[in-house]
Parts: sequence; C-alpha cells; structure tokens
Amino acid sequence: MLLRNCHRTGVLALSFLIALLRQVSHGVAAESGLVAPSGLEKSVEFWQQVFGKYDSKTVLFFDPFDQATIYSTLKISDSPAGRAALEKERRRVLADHDLDEEMGRLRTQRGAKDQFLAGLRAGGRYLPEMKKIFRDQELPTDLAYLPLVESFFNLRARSPVGAAGIWQFMPETGRKFLRIDNTVDERLDPIASTRAAAKLLKENYQILGSWPLAITAYNHGTEGLFRAIQVTGSRNLVDIIRRYKSDRFGFASQNFYAEFLAVVYLAKNSERYFPFLRMQPPLVLREWTVSHTTSVEAMLKPAAITAKDFYGWNPALAPGLKQLAAGQRINLPADKYDSFIIAQRRAADSRKEKKPTVVVAAPATAASKPASAKAPAKVRLAAAKPSKVSKASVERAGAAAPRLKIARRRDTVVPAG
Repeated sequence: MLLRNCHRTGVLALSFLIALLRQVSHGVAAESGLVAPSGLEKSVEFWQQVFGKYDSKTVLFFDPFDQATIYSTLKISDSPAGRAALEKERRRVLADHDLDEEMGRLRTQRGAKDQFLAGLRAGGRYLPEMKKIFRDQELPTDLAYLPLVESFFNLRARSPVGAAGIWQFMPETGRKFLRIDNTVDERLDPIASTRAAAKLLKENYQILGSWPLAITAYNHGTEGLFRAIQVTGSRNLVDIIRRYKSDRFGFASQNFYAEFLAVVYLAKNSERYFPFLRMQPPLVLREWTVSHTTSVEAMLKPAAITAKDFYGWNPALAPGLKQLAAGQRINLPADKYDSFIIAQRRAADSRKEKKPTVVVAAPATAASKPASAKAPAKVRLAAAKPSKVSKASVERAGAAAPRLKIARRRDTVVPAG
C-alpha cells in the first residue's frame, strides 16, 4: 500500500512538472518564432530532463512512443559490470510492465546534463557573434543554440560517418559553403561554419516553409523530408513522425526538433536551472590576410604568440601546419590584433635592414673617365695587359712613336698627352 501511494504521489508530481514545463516551453518557443507543434510537447519535456536533470552516468528506461513514460532510471558506469546491470534492469522493466520487446515500447537513453553544461559554458565564447550572424540573415537568433544538440560546442567533434565541427557538416554538404582540403577545414571554424549553417537553414526554410521541417531537414536532409511529405501528404512534423515509416527516418531524426526546443529553453533559462554555471567570456576575433607565403613560427615569434593559442583561434588549420600561403585568412583576438600587426611590420623592416646590398659600378670609358682615375671600391676590374707593339710598326708610322700609356679597359690604347 505504501509503495502504491508513493507511486501515485510520484505520478502526480511528474504530471504537475510536465504541465508547468509545457506552459513555459511553449511561451519561450512562441517568443522566438520556433513553436512546438501540437503533439510534440511530451518529447520536448523528455529532452529537457535528459539535458537538464540526468547526467551521463544515468540511464533512462522509457517508452519511445510516449516519452512522458519513464519506467525507471539507473546509475551505472561504462564497464562490463555496468553493462551487466543495464541488461538486468532492462529485463526487469520488460517483466514488471508486461512489455513485448518486439513492439519497441522500451528504449534506453543516457542523460547528458554534464555534457550540456560543458557545451553551454564553451558556447559562451561564440554565441554573441553567432547570434549576430543569424540576425544579419534575418533568421531567429535561437538557431545559434543548435550546436548544443549537434556537438555540445565541441570544435573538434567528428562523427563516425564523417561529419565534423560544431555544426556537424558532412564533407559533401560542407563543400557547398566552406573550404575543405588537406590544409584547411572550415567546418572546424565555429564562425565560418555558422555562416554556412545560416545559409543552409535559410535555404531549408525557403524550400519547406516551416521551422519544424527546416530544422529536421538539417539532420535528415531536404530530399528525405520531401519523401516524407509525399508519402504522408502532410507538412505537419507530428503527422510525419507518427505516419512516415522509413529506416532512415529513425529516432534521431524524429526527435531532432524536440531536442532543439529543449536546449533552447534550458539555455535561455540557465540562471534558473544552473545557478552556478559560469559561461566563458565572449571571444571577439578579427581576420587578417597573409600577404606572402610564410612559416607559422616566423609569423608568431615577433608577436610573442604561442602555437597553442594560435591554433586555438584557428581550428580550421590542419594541426602541425608549418607554412601559410599568401591569401590565407587567419583569426586573431581583437585585443591582440593591433600589436600583432605592429610586430609584423617591425619584423619586415628588420629583414630589409639585414638584407646585403651589392653595388656594381658601370665601367669607365675613355671619354668619361681620366686614365689615371682609380676603379670603384665595390668592384675592381683587373687591368688589361698591353698589346704588343713591334718596332717595325712604329717605324712605318713615320716619326718617332709617342710613349704609350695603358687605360683600364681591355684592348684600348690611349696616346699619352
């Protein structure tokens, strides 16, 4: 009897919490223009608990078709003993709730509160600039929180299928908007990739006509959404989730928009739910274009910038890249930009001063230079040997031959004055 009463009390408390969250989350979404379609509320509330209540050591056992139904929770470690405990609890839930495993009414989900908080803290560095990008594109600024679903703002995040960066662009899609090659992968640049994400989301919205579909298409693709619309004959996301059956349109795609609304609500109410959270201060970056091919070391040394800091500001550059080509754009913190430019100018001037100068004097001619003048100090030309003049040739000239003096040009004979 006592256990039954406790269960009833718990159900009533949970129902009250769900009703409260439903009202609050609907209000926040309406303010931003990103509204939860009717019938999606339970999914949004479920994901609010995943991101805001349970950490990654907690596993939730729930009904994927009715996400308000959480059968149990279990704290376990990722170890053989933990996996054994997980299987034991799964069998217990199936038996206690008389569930048919083949009906798919039981699913497990790890909590993500610790990862969400770490991502929100890291996002503080980029969110102000990201929101500005969306504002400039006349898009809802709350779209800037989508990386909390995609990657928890992990700049180096990579998926097993090849997606990368905080926006998890696949290579094929990324190349439509970004530079991706052996030396630069702009998917890893949080600002460049945000500009690309804004363009893609704007295209999705223009094609599909609603934010629930446009954001779901970010995960599933526009072609996949069009197939779902054709099959169901509906553009309502909830209808598509309930009626569209496809192996590709699985749990992740079905819940992507609900997860997004959940993180938006928690992020915008972080002071209420996470009062001790301290966001990282905004990182304001400015771009500088490399004027000529140069080594990274030679560029950073005059400015007293460490390689660790430099690659932290420029995650798109391949790790260990030694040289930057002319025209390459790099990011620098606004508070270091001017000192960096001054250091580069001083280094350039210093290189010019140290460069040796070689002066080659033009050879003198008989008309322009006296025979007795000395050769320039920089370059001396060896004096030419005098041509031999025979006695017979002098006699043929008539009178006594004048005394000859040899000028400093090869094979030039100048009479002495």
